[in-house]
Amino acid sequence: MVKCSPRFVSRTFAALADPTRRRILEHLAQGDRCVTDLARPYSMSLPAVSKHLRVLENAGLIRRRRKGRLHSLKLRAAPMKQASQWMEEYRRFWEGSLDRLDGYLKELQAKENNHGIT
Repeated sequence: MVKCSPRFVSRTFAALADPTRRRILEHLAQGDRCVTDLARPYSMSLPAVSKHLRVLENAGLIRRRRKGRLHSLKLRAAPMKQASQWMEEYRRFWEGSLDRLDGYLKELQAKENNHGIT
């Protein structure tokens, strides 16, 4: 299993749960942006966008650099990679469980078909 703290994974998924924050991350995937550039496409106040940015920062998904009054934001993909690895472990677990169930059901069906013939 991937070793991540439950708090870390929870913060990452909570940050990614909001569509506005996901769109912000999509913009940052194209390159660093300042806060006003990120806020421009949204019909919300700059303080509201800043709240979304703080959630992303607290989750470790973005990094903020300040040069005077300019705040530049950069995507940090490592938390998403760790969350993806965490999900991948559970996907493999459930696929394995479902494959075993499928095998068991096929075995039962074969036994049932064999008993019905005799």
